[in-house]
Amino acid sequence: MKNILYIDACVRPCSRTRRLADELIKRLNGSVTHLVLEEEGLVPLGGAELERRESFIQNEDYSDPMFRLAKLFRDADEIVIAAPYWDMSFPSSLKVFIERVAVRGLTFTYTDEGTPLGLCRAKRLWYVTTMGGAGLPYDYGYGYIKSLCAAYYGIKDAKLVCAEGLDIIGNDPEAILSDTVNGLLKGEK
Repeated sequence: MKNILYIDACVRPCSRTRRLADELIKRLNGSVTHLVLEEEGLVPLGGAELERRESFIQNEDYSDPMFRLAKLFRDADEIVIAAPYWDMSFPSSLKVFIERVAVRGLTFTYTDEGTPLGLCRAKRLWYVTTMGGAGLPYDYGYGYIKSLCAAYYGIKDAKLVCAEGLDIIGNDPEAILSDTVNGLLKGEK
């Protein structure tokens, strides 16, 4: 059975993004580790912690609890990120999470030529988001995650699942969510 890492960056208790991601998770059929980022107590890395972390990395010692998230990310067979469209990107907890999993020697390394080489097992990452508006740019959220996955983590297949226009007057948000759910995994193996 595949190991699915579900990274939940949703902020609101009744998140439509979480509802959509939960539906995807049901359809992926695997053993799920659900990380709710708000419950993780993540804070940006500061100077002293960066120095301490670098000391562990230099000694190739990844036994400290600070590396737990990076190991979960590295060892997942498939990854689902649930992140609402937030200020043209995603909630800050996801950025802090990304900062925490970017660990040289665990999730990526460098070739002798200085090119990043991914060490993650996942072949696919799903980025699930919802938007109140429509036609907004994805590059600062999904595009950023997709680029990181390809360049640093070795995850070449990044998929976007997006329900948009949910708050536009006249639109039926439940119908939009339903249509998006019905389109999940179409053409996927």
